[in-house]
Amino acid sequence: MVERMAPTLYRRNTDRVPTMKIAMWSGPRNLSSAMMYAFGNRKDFAAWDEPFYAPYLKFTGIAHPMRDTILKAHETDPTAVGRCISGVVPDGKKHWYMKHMGVHMCDGFPLGWASDCINIHLIRHPARVIASYSAKRENPTLQDIGFKQQIDIFERYPGPVIDSQDIRENPEKMLRQLCATIGVEWDPAMLSWPKGPKPFDGAWAPHWYKSVHESSGFAGSEGVLPNLAGDAAELLEKALPYYRRLEAQKI
Repeated sequence: MVERMAPTLYRRNTDRVPTMKIAMWSGPRNLSSAMMYAFGNRKDFAAWDEPFYAPYLKFTGIAHPMRDTILKAHETDPTAVGRCISGVVPDGKKHWYMKHMGVHMCDGFPLGWASDCINIHLIRHPARVIASYSAKRENPTLQDIGFKQQIDIFERYPGPVIDSQDIRENPEKMLRQLCATIGVEWDPAMLSWPKGPKPFDGAWAPHWYKSVHESSGFAGSEGVLPNLAGDAAELLEKALPYYRRLEAQKI
């Protein structure tokens, strides 16, 4: 069991440290794009959408929707991506929000840059993740949905854990709490954003981001868990222990 860390350990004194880099770790279909839109709507934050997705596709050779488009549009060298993260915050912004997927961090990919980030871990019940993922790409595996990888990242780079369901039930309360935990000023601009694509969307957005492009803020509570059967139900049983470990740490 990973011991719960006191929230004060995550704080950054923004008077002494003018720049904050946030690495928001999650798996797919996990409110992660909405969270990126929330931070990206602040005037003081730049946003970067899944920097290691293209390197992951190139390294693994896995067949994903829009694979060729993604490889042409984005940097595929993981070392170059890591150097960029360690560099200057883009667009003249004070802070930098980066949406990361644990599943994208293949063996040998650089991860030392995360030592200079506030690492936040976004979770969602695996039943919801599996149902949502399956609607976009059939027959996901435990590797695809990223719960084990997220535990591995958390054990190396612990930080606040926040549950997507809690955010959807009360966005302002949870985002205020998250901002206080990491030591960044609360901004109500995080609660809404313009509909449509964003300039920081990855090239994969046309396939994966239909719902978030139609949104202008966080949706309400998701209600009861979906009923899964067959292979999906078996996958849920494999993923649940990893989710429960992180759920026990949530703010």
